[in-house]
Amino acid sequence: MENGSKKWGFQANNDLATVSAVTVRGVLNALMANLNKEDDRAVIPLGHGDPSAFPCFRTASISEDAIVDALKSAKYNCYSPTVGILPARRAIADYLNRDLPYQLSPDDVFITLGCTQAIEVSIAVLSRPGANILLPRPGFPYYEALAARFKLEVRHFDLLAERGFEVDLEAVEAQADENTVAMVIINPGNPCGNVYTHEHLKNVAETAKKAGILVIADEVYAHLAFGSNPFVPMGVFGSIVPVLTLGSISKRWIVPGWRLGWLVAADPNGILKKSGVIDSIINYLNISSDPATFIQGAIPQILEKTGKDFFVRIINLLREAADLCYDRIQDIPCITCPTKPKGSMFIMTKLDLSQLEGIKDDFDFCLKLAKEESVIVLPGVCLGTKNWLRLTFAVEPLSLEVGLERIKAFCERHANKL
Repeated sequence: MENGSKKWGFQANNDLATVSAVTVRGVLNALMANLNKEDDRAVIPLGHGDPSAFPCFRTASISEDAIVDALKSAKYNCYSPTVGILPARRAIADYLNRDLPYQLSPDDVFITLGCTQAIEVSIAVLSRPGANILLPRPGFPYYEALAARFKLEVRHFDLLAERGFEVDLEAVEAQADENTVAMVIINPGNPCGNVYTHEHLKNVAETAKKAGILVIADEVYAHLAFGSNPFVPMGVFGSIVPVLTLGSISKRWIVPGWRLGWLVAADPNGILKKSGVIDSIINYLNISSDPATFIQGAIPQILEKTGKDFFVRIINLLREAADLCYDRIQDIPCITCPTKPKGSMFIMTKLDLSQLEGIKDDFDFCLKLAKEESVIVLPGVCLGTKNWLRLTFAVEPLSLEVGLERIKAFCERHANKL
C-alpha cells in the first residue's frame, strides 16, 4: 500500500501470454521484433498468408463495387441479426450448394467474423468437462490456442508427409475414445499445401462415423487447388458423418481484412440439431460480435457475380508461384520439400540442422534469418512439427525470388564446414 490507499485488486491474466506465444501472430510478431533496423532492404514476408498487399493479387473489381453499393444503399447501417442477415445466408447456402449432393438452406448457415470466429464458435460449443478433440499435426495453431482457452483437451494425429500429408487414419482411431467430440481437417491444407482426394475424404468420414465424432472441416482455402486433385468439400460426405464446414471470402477473394466468414451445418440427417449443437451455436453467437452489416449486404453480389476469369488468374498466379518456390528450394541443401504444393498458399519444408552451424532449431533459424536477411518465415514448432519451416508463396513473384535467394545465401553462410 502507498499513502494509505488500498492495494490494487487486479492483475494480468498471464495464461494469455502463454497461449498467444504459440499463435501465428505471436510468433510473427517475435520475428518482426528481431529485424535489423539498420538493414534498408525491403522485408520479404514469407510467413503470413496475406497476398492482398501485392497489386498482382488485388481482389475482383466486382467485389469492391459490391461493398460500395451496399454501403451507399443505406440499408445496412443497422445491427445484424445473431446468425447474419438472411440474403447473405441464402447466398452462402446457394454458393456451397454448387458442390454438394443435397441442398443447404439459409438456416444451416451462420455468418461469422472471419473464419477465425467460426473456429472459435465450433470449439466453444463442443467444449465440456473431460472432452477432447483431435487436431492435425502439423496444423493451424489457433485451434490449440482456443482449445486451451476453453479447457478442451487436445490430442494429435499426424499428417503423413510421405503420402502427400494425408490424415493418419489409424492414429485417429487409436486416439479417439468416448470423450472425443470431433476431429479437424484443413483442406486445402494449411500449412502443408495438400489437397485431399474424394476417396481419402470419404475414408475420413467413415473413420469419424466409426468413432462417433463429427468433422470440423476448415475450408478457408476452398477452391484454391492447382494440382492434380480438384477441391472436394467435406460436406459431400455429410450423410455419412455430421460436418461443420468453416469458410470465408478471405482467401479465394484475397480480402482477409474484410472479416466475413461462415460456419455451416453440412448435416442432411439433422444430427447436429438433435444433439443441441445448433442451439449452442446460436447461443454463443448471441454473446459475440458480428461482421460489419454492410459487408454482409455485399455478399450476394460478390458470390454470384464474380467472374471465372478472376479465379483463373488467381489460380494461375498461385500455381506459378508454387512451382517457382518448390524448384528454388531444391537448390538449398539444408532444406527439403517432400511434395510440391497442390493448393492453398503454403509449402512445408524440412530443415536439416546437421548441415548448419550455429543454428539450434527451427525457431532459431527463423530469428536469425529475420535479423540477417530481413526475410520472415514461420518455424514449424508453432505448427506442431519441430525443425520444419512454413513458407507462403502467395507474394509478388519478384519478392518471392528475392526472398528465396536470401534464404539460400543465409544457409550458405551458416553451412557446416566439416
